[in-house]
Amino acid sequence: MRFYEYEAKALFAKHGLPLGQSQIVDDAAGARAAFAELGGHPVVLKSQVLSGGRMKAGAVRFADTADEAAAAADAIKPIEVNGQKCRSILVEEKTPIAQEYFVAISWDGRAKRPVCVFSDMGGIDIVEVALSPPDHVSKTHFSTILPLTPRGAKEAVAATGVTGSDLNKLAPIVFKLMQIFLEYDLTLAEINPLAKLEDGRFIVLDGHIDMEAEARGDHKALLAELGIGDEETRQARPPTRFELDGAKVNAADHRGVAGNVVEFDGNLGLVIGAGGGSLTLFDAVRKHGGKPANYCEIGGNPSMSKAKELTKLILGKPGVEKIAVMMNVVSNTRVDIVARGVIKGCLEKGLDPAETIAIFRIPGAWEEEGFKILEKYGVDYCDRSVSMYDAAGRAVAKMQG
Repeated sequence: MRFYEYEAKALFAKHGLPLGQSQIVDDAAGARAAFAELGGHPVVLKSQVLSGGRMKAGAVRFADTADEAAAAADAIKPIEVNGQKCRSILVEEKTPIAQEYFVAISWDGRAKRPVCVFSDMGGIDIVEVALSPPDHVSKTHFSTILPLTPRGAKEAVAATGVTGSDLNKLAPIVFKLMQIFLEYDLTLAEINPLAKLEDGRFIVLDGHIDMEAEARGDHKALLAELGIGDEETRQARPPTRFELDGAKVNAADHRGVAGNVVEFDGNLGLVIGAGGGSLTLFDAVRKHGGKPANYCEIGGNPSMSKAKELTKLILGKPGVEKIAVMMNVVSNTRVDIVARGVIKGCLEKGLDPAETIAIFRIPGAWEEEGFKILEKYGVDYCDRSVSMYDAAGRAVAKMQG
């Protein structure tokens, strides 16, 4: 679930990250008033959309006067950015910048740990950051189990050659971003750019936050504080019919989760779960050269009917040739129930489970009973001795012949 920039900054402010003065407005009159309330100094106006590419689309503008601010708001409001309509406009004081930095915390599916990416070349696209010379980018992994300490943040910054007072000012900001990532079950916490001003201060100029969809229930107080309603899916684009149907599958039965579907263009359908494990598995399929047809999440001991309907939905997606059913080791989800549901979904679609299910890898509660069911229908399965990464590789290998 993606946050708007102004919401991400509200979360940053809650944790003491340095920010410039800003106001959120809806129209030209609001922009004119905000300009005055921000001291009558030059401002930047930014469309609030759940997508990148605002600058290229003309949805970020600068203003030196109240009239210019009003005109900029009028110009920004009707602009769609990658299909996203402007929700509101963030009016923020324009600051004299000496240097820009980049920092992002995300989940590394291969390493199965969070990773902090830091660069002294901020203000550019993440792909450009990844292609930057190695001495300008650092990647620092940290644990979700061991206590988080400031040392990792300081090492991440220092690895790019930052020293002295800049290092001492930047490291606490990076450390707080790491803490925010862990505390709120995020999949992305990014500041780009993190600016050093001409007076030596550091402030957050732009921020991006993505929260694990399954974690919404654990952070209701925060979402309510930010004004994010339960009905908001917060995807970066309008949901497709496939995704809407996935939400219906999940909502039809209160038992467990079998939904949170995101559509892609591939040919391998995924029935995957276990929170961060879903992202790990999706990433593993792609690393093996596979083409996922979807992302989804299954867990929390869904009913057989729920697993069946999710399977039928994915198999009904045009272009899907096979499905891979994979989860981490489960304790609160019965393997046999998921196996029955997936097989019944195949049968009701008129498909042979043995030919349709590329791999079934869900070890855990009631696995022996589940494996017997899979054997009965000739489905290829594996237990916990096979890693999720290797199971994904087996599925992709079947797709490739």
